Amino acid sequence: MLEGIKVVEMATYIAAPAAGGVMADWGADVIKIEPLGGCPMRNFFATAMTDDYPDNPVFALDNRGKRAIAVNTSTDEGAEIVRKLAADADVFITNVRPGQLAKQGLDFDTLHALNPKMIYASVTGFGLEGAERDKPGFDTAAFWAKSGIGWMMTPKGASPVPLRVAVGDHITGISTASGILAALLRAQKTGKGTLVESSLVRAGAYVVGSDFSTYMRYGRIARSRPREEAVVPTSNFFQTSDGHWLFMNSRPGEPDWPEIMRATGLEHLADDPRFDSFRNRRKNGPALVTEFDTAFAKHTLDEWQQRLDAEGVIWSPVQSFEQALEDPQMKEAGVFVDMPKADGTSYTAPASPIRFGDANTDPKGPSPEVGEHTDEILETLGFDSEARAKLSAAKVIKTV
Repeated sequence: MLEGIKVVEMATYIAAPAAGGVMADWGADVIKIEPLGGCPMRNFFATAMTDDYPDNPVFALDNRGKRAIAVNTSTDEGAEIVRKLAADADVFITNVRPGQLAKQGLDFDTLHALNPKMIYASVTGFGLEGAERDKPGFDTAAFWAKSGIGWMMTPKGASPVPLRVAVGDHITGISTASGILAALLRAQKTGKGTLVESSLVRAGAYVVGSDFSTYMRYGRIARSRPREEAVVPTSNFFQTSDGHWLFMNSRPGEPDWPEIMRATGLEHLADDPRFDSFRNRRKNGPALVTEFDTAFAKHTLDEWQQRLDAEGVIWSPVQSFEQALEDPQMKEAGVFVDMPKADGTSYTAPASPIRFGDANTDPKGPSPEVGEHTDEILETLGFDSEARAKLSAAKVIKTV
């Protein structure tokens, strides 16, 4: 889909590389610029790198299929290499702090003047304006904590819990990629590039936007509660007789209340004054959850699949990763791909989130080593072997 699109990615960690990683899966030529020591995520499994853990699937997920060049951008020569790469690029992606980019002459204004058609994508923790524009921010801090998601998801009286690895980063990466594509479409029509700004905190506020907008309009919101106190008791987790959990999801306003009653064998509750309206069911939620708990404990997960599906009830089992990997529907939906390795072997990994009917979105190659493509990329920029050797000796670049 993106064959012929040149992307220069000067970024570390996950959110910005995730945007480049999705675009690489879709066929773009993504050149990853790293410091000489490599992206810190290359060391994610440093304490576990034994014969039992030979790979780094966390790094590979967002960097497969890219070409890698190692450049010390704090030097004038290194910054100039980046500008040469950007001179004919379609997209530039970075999560370097704005102040540092300005010092290095790699900010939007400088690169836009050099290449007016190029899309410049900035990924930050807290945005490009304001007192915190240069403040570092990982997704648990910016996306989860500052945005309000962590507060919303914490039941009253409980302690907040951290976000799992890179959840907010990947959501922000997908958002960044979509913004880049919109800007590319306009650039192809008008020849005018633009700044695409994404931030972990803005993505976080949007992700929880249904609740946030309700709070902003009315000044109040129901936070997450224990399952026994669910705001909508029929949208809840229940345990089956064979120890599995499932989530049943009623539609807004519970128009499927009759179907749920038939599926669960609780038709006798239809005339119970405690549960004869949506308002009363919400008011007497704990008692209704108890009724459902008793009902769900009577049958196995397989039996519940037949009963709930027969009534068209929205539900899904709560699956472990092991179960998800064996789920035939997950496979049919294209959730998993083979992650190629440099030695020609592969292992199973998550696919990027979109597939197309007439284009391959599988990984286009393994994740590169630090500086693996430095020589070949600099050669295309006009640096001969002698010039590259001098830059390497001066620790401006690293080659393999």
